[in-house]
Amino acid sequence: MKNPSALLRLLVSLPFALCLCGLEASSAESGGDMTLDPAALQETRRLGPRSFSPYANREFPTRPYWGDQHLHTSWSFDAGFVCTLGVEEALRFARGEQVNSTYGVPARLSRPLDWVVMTDHSDSMGFTSEIRAGNEDLMQEDLLKKWNQVMNGDDFDAIVATAMDAIQRQGNGTLPEVAKDPDFLQSVWEKYTTIIEEYNEPGRFTAFIGYEWTPNPGPGNNMHRNLVYRDGKKVADQVTPYTTFESVDPEDLWKWMANYEDKTGGSLLAIPHNGNLSNGLMFNTVETYSGNPLTREYAINRMKYEPLYEVTQIKGDSESHPSLSPNDEFADYELWDKGNLNLTPKEPGMIQHEYAREAFKNGLMLEEKLGANPFKFGLVAGSDSHTALTAVEEDNFFGKHSGVEPSPGRWEHVTLAFDGREILGWEMAAAGYTAVWATDNTREAIWDAMKRKEVYASTGPRMTVRFFGGWDFTQGDAGVREPGWIGYDKGVPMGADLEAKPKAAKAPSFLVAALRDPIGANLDRIQVIKGWLDKDGKTHERIYDVAVSDGRMVGKDGRCKKPVGNTVDVPNATWTNSIGDPELIAVWEDPDFNSDEPAFYYARVIEIPTPRWTAYEAKRFKITMPDKVPMITQERAYTSPIWYNP
Repeated sequence: MKNPSALLRLLVSLPFALCLCGLEASSAESGGDMTLDPAALQETRRLGPRSFSPYANREFPTRPYWGDQHLHTSWSFDAGFVCTLGVEEALRFARGEQVNSTYGVPARLSRPLDWVVMTDHSDSMGFTSEIRAGNEDLMQEDLLKKWNQVMNGDDFDAIVATAMDAIQRQGNGTLPEVAKDPDFLQSVWEKYTTIIEEYNEPGRFTAFIGYEWTPNPGPGNNMHRNLVYRDGKKVADQVTPYTTFESVDPEDLWKWMANYEDKTGGSLLAIPHNGNLSNGLMFNTVETYSGNPLTREYAINRMKYEPLYEVTQIKGDSESHPSLSPNDEFADYELWDKGNLNLTPKEPGMIQHEYAREAFKNGLMLEEKLGANPFKFGLVAGSDSHTALTAVEEDNFFGKHSGVEPSPGRWEHVTLAFDGREILGWEMAAAGYTAVWATDNTREAIWDAMKRKEVYASTGPRMTVRFFGGWDFTQGDAGVREPGWIGYDKGVPMGADLEAKPKAAKAPSFLVAALRDPIGANLDRIQVIKGWLDKDGKTHERIYDVAVSDGRMVGKDGRCKKPVGNTVDVPNATWTNSIGDPELIAVWEDPDFNSDEPAFYYARVIEIPTPRWTAYEAKRFKITMPDKVPMITQERAYTSPIWYNP
């Protein structure tokens, strides 16, 4: 064999892959009926492996389930003029089937997803798809009849002009009244949920009912939320989706959600859109949308109904920003920071209210003031694709909307433009997917894991990441091949609060483990990112490299200064896994812990450099892009935090 070290690494990684997911040699998933109590669990472990099946009746999640919580089809008003693929095609594609894109390109995922949330916009949902289909009631309007003819024609410029006209009419309130008619929306909603219900296969593929609520106050300040139902069609159909025709205030959305749950007995959660286009509104630390001071009740309601936050997607990454984290060399990643959706420029002070890490820090400060933390959320990712294709792998990226499918010129396509400012096609990010640590692949199990925040976000690769916090992890735990057993026995998982500090404990310890995507790149490092509030009410952050590849050293300051290297061959859009490690695992104890200071900790896993989607595009179409266009990326995953409260 030409590369025996590659075989060795594979053999070493296989047992870890199995135990990290909790699967070992079994292919059977644990069921949803978990009746074994902790005392019985300890007794069966004491008896030894010959006395029981170690894979039966496990009480914790054994593998991450991968999905997209943010996907649009032709049923969304803004997508329907260009995209011809509907809900059914989107679900077929997500579960691994091959479909043809809007422009006839065969498309397929490298591997099926486990779940997807359908989030077409609730405002005028299904309106454009019904126009395209020639709905008889809509064809009574001359304007809509004209739109139907254009949408079913071949004149792309006319289609774009019609779409712009429609979007302007929606913005200024001059659409035909049927577009805002609750009865029309309810009829479309029932068709929508019927299709989703047909594709939901518990144990194999989970299709979530959902929609996106899309307020743009300002205008153009993106304050969108994705609604995810735990319920099936019978329950979801009882209440018509909420729209911005009724309100653009998130607190009114929460009231609607509470009313839905009271009326139906069902369950909902909302996921705010990544905040980098909100021009400072997403994580306002002073007042609510309506201008009232923040209160404890506000903080409690926000976390009750919005336990998660979308940290990365096609329109950029919003974990942190170089201006907020100047000592973080990885913070300058896929930034969209020129303005809001209309590219209205940002004013000083806005950026600090748009990024997750700063929100976590400000949440500690607000909890001290209000008695509750409004920003105690877990981290997820989504594509926000408007093509019906959740295709965000770097070598399989179908773009934001159907007008920017793979083509020689999409890198220079104007994505957003206003008053001389613009964002070009190459600035789109091929991201992202969400991993959920659930007990099985069902709506109920995955939704429950989302609610408890046992989730993590990836910019695309399906790396497996475990993150546990406790008070008595030891260095020997990093050598045990079952981090799931150890993690749940000794601590709490991502998304949870540390248990009360034992008197004898000096500092919290964390067990963190990562395994590369089986068909992806090796790992550069695992970092733990800490934020805390000092006695003077000031917030701080610090990054610790807790596991690094290739035997590199971590200094006394907790950082590894030596880069992992770079094997990317840009002209051929390829790389080698001759650097980095296929797995990393460590136990880390906070060396700077102060038991009087509230804090949060989350893990960030960084891959070795790999080709960006632009490199694949340049090779595929034999084109040359300017030097300003990045060709290399270092993809990553972000876990939900673990919080410490004195």
